[in-house]
Amino acid sequence: MLSTNKVLLEIENCIATVTLNRPEKSNAFDGDVWQGLEEAASAIKHNPMVKAVIVTGAGRAFCSGLDIKTAMAEGISLDDHMLREGHEALHYLSSVFTMYENLPVPVIAAINGGCIGLGMELALACDIRIASEEAIFSIPEVVFGLIPDCGGTQRLPRLMNPGMAKELVLTGRRINASEALRIGLVNHLYPKEQLANEAVKIANEIIVHSPAAIQASKLALNAAMNTTLDMGLRYETAAALSVLGEKVKTMIKHNNK
Repeated sequence: MLSTNKVLLEIENCIATVTLNRPEKSNAFDGDVWQGLEEAASAIKHNPMVKAVIVTGAGRAFCSGLDIKTAMAEGISLDDHMLREGHEALHYLSSVFTMYENLPVPVIAAINGGCIGLGMELALACDIRIASEEAIFSIPEVVFGLIPDCGGTQRLPRLMNPGMAKELVLTGRRINASEALRIGLVNHLYPKEQLANEAVKIANEIIVHSPAAIQASKLALNAAMNTTLDMGLRYETAAALSVLGEKVKTMIKHNNK
């Protein structure tokens, strides 16, 4: 049970669904949303029954970014939040997204509508992104004299052509779902009414496989984004041997019964 209803966590058939639940605010971030996302990630990490995760938004939007009015009302000043001069506070905010990137199971972002600013940075921390045909995308911080500071400048150029990533960040431009698909920001587009089912279909394709193999594959794939080819190949070899060793142990245990 989470301490806030602004983020919902449901677990069914080994699939956890994390839903941003502020539809009246287009699922914009406030303090409760950050806390709810952190609590949900922690609960998933410590639940061995979960084999895949879907992150989505309630209502018409995935996430419209930061709820500035609420953030100000909660006592977050321009100096320590909007201008991001509080290093510890910023590190915490960014680390919540990293929790999803580092979960031992695959995370699918089902982007059902507007995916703006922090919403896009959350989606970038997921392993697989699918979207509705109505979705729009933007990482517009420069428009407000800021920079993307919860992973946007780091994850986006690792995901797609660096020049296109720079263009999106430096212009703050909005793009539609078709353009997001063309540049590799999302994997697939679906009619909005089909999106949730398609996310579950992908999750079901994943969870039938060995959890150890899936976890090791995710770790190796993430390593490829953050290290040299040589080090990545070494990591891949070590991970493969680890999975093989566990498989052999399981076979021996089964044969000895």
